[in-house]
Amino acid sequence: MAVPFYGRASAAVFSPLESLSRSELVVRRLTDAIALGLLPDAEQLPGELDLAGIFGVSTVTVREALSVLRSEGLIETRRGRGGGSFVRTPEDGISHLARRRLDGFSLGELRDLGDVYAAICGASAALAARRSSPEDVDRLRRVADALADAEKPDARRRADAQFHIEVAAAAQSPRLYHEEVSLQAEFGTLLWLAFGDDDSHAQMVRSCRAVVAAIADRDPHAAREAAEQRVADSTARLIDYQLSEAAS
Repeated sequence: MAVPFYGRASAAVFSPLESLSRSELVVRRLTDAIALGLLPDAEQLPGELDLAGIFGVSTVTVREALSVLRSEGLIETRRGRGGGSFVRTPEDGISHLARRRLDGFSLGELRDLGDVYAAICGASAALAARRSSPEDVDRLRRVADALADAEKPDARRRADAQFHIEVAAAAQSPRLYHEEVSLQAEFGTLLWLAFGDDDSHAQMVRSCRAVVAAIADRDPHAAREAAEQRVADSTARLIDYQLSEAAS
């Protein structure tokens, strides 16, 4: 059976897991995909046998993972003709999933994730400055414009995530691209909790355009610096958000 994909980033969702026979990893992979919007609301998942083959696990493991996702309200299973498991995006979008994920991180772990994410984004931007085509730069400018024009928080979050992924694609490094998508799922969804108000949005648009300008100018050093600073600013906002939530 051919497996449907849902955009340029989806290959990382359905690649083999790093560790086999653990339903928690399947749950995390699919939850991340739902949070990122790579698996849109009402989309049908591949069948249990197909998922087992894709992830390299047993059908029992897949069944356990789907049971957890059902209990968390992230999928629903329909019987009969046209049945299967279908995505159910939470009513509050990714916020509920991200807040629940954030509770499991210490400040030190968030800083560490921010450092790793900044390194990946910086490397991608530097390579994009060396390797991107004029078409890549035009696409980055369009995504930057979409971010600037976005008015609602969810639209801003989607545009920001798409920008990171497009920079990684312009770097023409499959491994960096995969790491960007993985970290976007693991950490990017957390950063969105502290992103979306007008002030942070304006700052993110400015930093986005700085990355694009450096890539267009073929300046790897400036591109790396702008991309790393972009993530550092977002990480600082997230830590402030976590501290304010803990104090409230």
